[in-house]
Amino acid sequence: MYNFISHSELETMYFAKKFASKLSPKDVVVLSGDLGSGKTKFTEGFLSYFGLSEDISSPTFTIVNEYNKNNINIYHFDVYRISSVDEFYAIGGDVYFDNGICIIEWGEIIEDALPQNYIKIDFERDFKHENTRILKVSAIGNKYIDLINEFMTQ
Repeated sequence: MYNFISHSELETMYFAKKFASKLSPKDVVVLSGDLGSGKTKFTEGFLSYFGLSEDISSPTFTIVNEYNKNNINIYHFDVYRISSVDEFYAIGGDVYFDNGICIIEWGEIIEDALPQNYIKIDFERDFKHENTRILKVSAIGNKYIDLINEFMTQ
Protein backbone atom coordinates (compact mmCIF):
# COMPACT_ATOMS: atom_id res chain seq x y z
CA MET A 1 0.00 0.00 0.00
CA TYR A 2 1.14 3.51 -0.83
CA ASN A 3 -0.09 6.80 0.56
CA PHE A 4 -0.49 9.99 -1.41
CA ILE A 5 -1.20 13.14 0.59
CA SER A 6 -3.26 15.72 -1.25
CA HIS A 7 -3.51 19.25 0.08
CA SER A 8 -6.26 20.42 -2.26
CA GLU A 9 -8.93 19.33 -4.70
CA LEU A 10 -6.59 20.33 -7.54
CA GLU A 11 -3.82 18.06 -6.23
CA THR A 12 -6.31 15.18 -5.98
CA MET A 13 -7.47 15.82 -9.53
CA TYR A 14 -3.89 16.05 -10.86
CA PHE A 15 -2.96 12.78 -9.13
CA ALA A 16 -6.03 11.11 -10.64
CA LYS A 17 -5.26 12.44 -14.12
CA LYS A 18 -1.72 11.02 -13.98
CA PHE A 19 -3.07 7.74 -12.57
CA ALA A 20 -5.60 7.45 -15.41
CA SER A 21 -2.74 7.54 -17.92
CA LYS A 22 -1.61 4.14 -16.64
CA LEU A 23 -4.93 2.34 -17.05
CA SER A 24 -6.69 0.65 -19.91
CA PRO A 25 -9.99 -1.12 -20.62
CA LYS A 26 -10.87 -3.92 -18.19
CA ASP A 27 -9.15 -2.12 -15.31
CA VAL A 28 -11.24 -1.56 -12.20
CA VAL A 29 -10.63 1.13 -9.57
CA VAL A 30 -12.60 1.07 -6.32
CA LEU A 31 -12.87 4.33 -4.37
CA SER A 32 -13.76 4.10 -0.68
CA GLY A 33 -14.19 6.81 1.90
CA ASP A 34 -16.64 8.96 3.76
CA LEU A 35 -18.90 11.50 2.08
CA GLY A 36 -16.86 14.52 1.06
CA SER A 37 -13.55 12.69 1.19
CA GLY A 38 -12.64 13.37 -2.46
CA LYS A 39 -13.91 10.39 -4.46
CA THR A 40 -15.85 12.46 -6.99
CA LYS A 41 -13.01 15.02 -7.36
CA PHE A 42 -10.68 12.10 -8.04
CA THR A 43 -13.08 10.91 -10.73
CA GLU A 44 -13.20 14.39 -12.28
CA GLY A 45 -9.43 14.39 -12.55
CA PHE A 46 -9.43 10.84 -13.87
CA LEU A 47 -11.93 11.68 -16.61
CA SER A 48 -10.04 14.85 -17.53
CA TYR A 49 -7.17 12.66 -18.77
CA PHE A 50 -9.56 11.39 -21.44
CA GLY A 51 -10.69 14.90 -22.34
CA LEU A 52 -13.97 14.54 -20.49
CA SER A 53 -14.51 17.75 -18.61
CA GLU A 54 -18.24 18.30 -18.78
CA ASP A 55 -20.03 18.53 -15.47
CA ILE A 56 -19.01 15.38 -13.68
CA SER A 57 -21.23 14.27 -10.86
CA SER A 58 -21.50 11.17 -8.80
CA PRO A 59 -24.17 8.87 -10.28
CA THR A 60 -25.85 8.38 -6.91
CA PHE A 61 -29.34 7.92 -8.32
CA THR A 62 -28.50 6.52 -11.76
CA ILE A 63 -25.90 4.05 -10.37
CA VAL A 64 -23.60 4.44 -13.42
CA ASN A 65 -22.55 7.24 -15.75
CA GLU A 66 -21.16 6.04 -19.07
CA TYR A 67 -18.52 7.92 -21.05
CA ASN A 68 -16.75 7.15 -24.31
CA LYS A 69 -13.70 8.92 -25.62
CA ASN A 70 -11.42 7.71 -28.40
CA ASN A 71 -13.21 4.35 -28.39
CA ILE A 72 -12.51 3.83 -24.69
CA ASN A 73 -15.49 3.24 -22.45
CA ILE A 74 -15.28 4.59 -18.93
CA TYR A 75 -17.94 3.68 -16.40
CA HIS A 76 -18.35 5.69 -13.22
CA PHE A 77 -20.39 3.81 -10.64
CA ASP A 78 -21.78 5.02 -7.34
CA VAL A 79 -23.14 1.93 -5.62
CA TYR A 80 -24.02 3.70 -2.35
CA ARG A 81 -27.74 3.05 -2.91
CA ILE A 82 -27.30 -0.60 -3.93
CA SER A 83 -28.65 -2.78 -1.17
CA SER A 84 -26.90 -6.03 -2.09
CA VAL A 85 -24.54 -7.75 -4.47
CA ASP A 86 -27.59 -9.43 -6.01
CA GLU A 87 -28.99 -6.02 -6.94
CA PHE A 88 -25.68 -5.15 -8.63
CA TYR A 89 -25.86 -8.37 -10.66
CA ALA A 90 -29.53 -7.69 -11.48
CA ILE A 91 -28.66 -4.40 -13.18
CA GLY A 92 -25.87 -6.16 -15.11
CA GLY A 93 -23.14 -4.30 -13.26
CA ASP A 94 -20.56 -7.04 -13.64
CA VAL A 95 -20.88 -6.95 -17.45
CA TYR A 96 -19.21 -3.53 -17.44
CA PHE A 97 -15.93 -4.95 -16.09
CA ASP A 98 -14.97 -6.44 -19.46
CA ASN A 99 -16.14 -3.48 -21.55
CA GLY A 100 -14.11 -0.54 -20.30
CA ILE A 101 -12.42 1.12 -17.36
CA CYS A 102 -14.60 1.04 -14.24
CA ILE A 103 -14.39 3.53 -11.39
CA ILE A 104 -16.60 2.44 -8.51
CA GLU A 105 -17.42 4.67 -5.56
CA TRP A 106 -18.43 2.77 -2.42
CA GLY A 107 -17.17 -0.45 -4.02
CA GLU A 108 -16.86 -2.19 -0.65
CA ILE A 109 -20.67 -2.59 -0.79
CA ILE A 110 -20.33 -4.95 -3.77
CA GLU A 111 -16.99 -6.50 -2.81
CA ASP A 112 -18.19 -10.03 -3.58
CA ALA A 113 -19.06 -8.99 -7.15
CA LEU A 114 -15.72 -7.33 -7.89
CA PRO A 115 -13.18 -9.05 -10.14
CA GLN A 116 -10.28 -10.92 -8.59
CA ASN A 117 -7.87 -8.08 -9.42
CA TYR A 118 -8.56 -4.39 -8.93
CA ILE A 119 -7.07 -1.20 -7.53
CA LYS A 120 -8.46 0.11 -4.28
CA ILE A 121 -8.05 3.69 -3.14
CA ASP A 122 -9.16 4.57 0.37
CA PHE A 123 -9.78 8.27 0.96
CA GLU A 124 -9.27 9.68 4.44
CA ARG A 125 -9.83 13.21 5.64
CA ASP A 126 -7.32 14.99 7.84
CA PHE A 127 -9.56 16.80 10.29
CA LYS A 128 -6.71 19.07 11.41
CA HIS A 129 -6.31 20.39 7.87
CA GLU A 130 -9.63 20.90 6.10
CA ASN A 131 -8.40 20.39 2.51
CA THR A 132 -5.95 17.56 3.15
CA ARG A 133 -6.79 14.04 2.04
CA ILE A 134 -4.80 10.85 2.40
CA LEU A 135 -5.23 8.48 -0.53
CA LYS A 136 -4.20 4.93 0.31
CA VAL A 137 -3.56 3.06 -2.92
CA SER A 138 -3.39 -0.74 -2.91
CA ALA A 139 -3.60 -3.67 -5.30
CA ILE A 140 -6.18 -6.34 -4.65
CA GLY A 141 -4.88 -9.49 -6.32
CA ASN A 142 -1.54 -9.58 -8.13
CA LYS A 143 -2.30 -7.89 -11.45
CA TYR A 144 -1.72 -4.29 -10.35
CA ILE A 145 1.18 -4.64 -7.91
CA ASP A 146 3.86 -3.62 -10.41
CA LEU A 147 1.74 -0.83 -11.90
CA ILE A 148 1.12 0.70 -8.47
CA ASN A 149 4.74 0.27 -7.35
CA GLU A 150 6.00 1.94 -10.51
CA PHE A 151 3.47 4.77 -10.40
CA MET A 152 3.82 5.58 -6.71
CA THR A 153 7.62 5.60 -6.74
CA GLN A 154 7.93 8.05 -9.68
